Amino acid sequence: MTYLDDLLAGARRRVEEARARESFEALRRRAGEGPLPPDFAGALRRPGVSVIAEVKRASPSRGELAPGLDAVAQARAYRSGGAVAISVLTEPERFKGSLDDLAAVSALGTPTLRKDFVVDRYQIWEARATGAAAVLLIVAALDEETLGDLYVAARNAHLDVLVEVHDEDELAVAVDLGAKIIGINARDLRSFELDRDAFARLRPAVPSGTLVVAESGVGGPDDVRRAAAAGADAVLVGESLIAADDPAAAVAALVAAGADAPGQAGASA
Repeated sequence: MTYLDDLLAGARRRVEEARARESFEALRRRAGEGPLPPDFAGALRRPGVSVIAEVKRASPSRGELAPGLDAVAQARAYRSGGAVAISVLTEPERFKGSLDDLAAVSALGTPTLRKDFVVDRYQIWEARATGAAAVLLIVAALDEETLGDLYVAARNAHLDVLVEVHDEDELAVAVDLGAKIIGINARDLRSFELDRDAFARLRPAVPSGTLVVAESGVGGPDDVRRAAAAGADAVLVGESLIAADDPAAAVAALVAAGADAPGQAGASA
């Protein structure tokens, strides 16, 4: 079993446990009573390379990063540094995240991404109910029919969708889906190995007008400049910001690095 298989099995188990506590119909009614979420995609279309900063307590590759992390304080620091959106890990076993973190950060008003291993529309409506503006769908985790069904479900829930790919075949699936935001992840979720050339290799095959996010392997301003030169509209950054003594200053440095290097897709969208 790969890392990804293990994570997906855990996600399916948690969906069944949650469904036993609250039916899908009740969850959807509760989620629909809240306000519409802020515009995640719109936040990424600002000039320069946007920064999506991540609230992340642990990872399978690095173990515990910040077990006592105050998610709200971290998110506030990100906002003050210029992050346009916040990604919140909600996977509880390997990443030590929670929906409570997502709800607390979403309440700040900055567009938030639920970053998890989404396998069921129940998780989409959980995201909407906790104030998220977008959800992550991972091509490697889903067959094409399920991916399409979840994409439609998310859009029907008024959520934006970051469709994540790692190689050429997965990118072709995302393009066929008509994804408006594509994340190119330098990390293979099956092995957790990092391929720093993945973004530059795959970016030319993304259609014009699509927002493109560089994920994993972004640790500092030079990485943002490289992503910008390869055509990124945004970068998603987690571990380096969690480790920073001053996360606001660390985000500000990333924002400054991308300020004069607009991504190709956002500029043409």
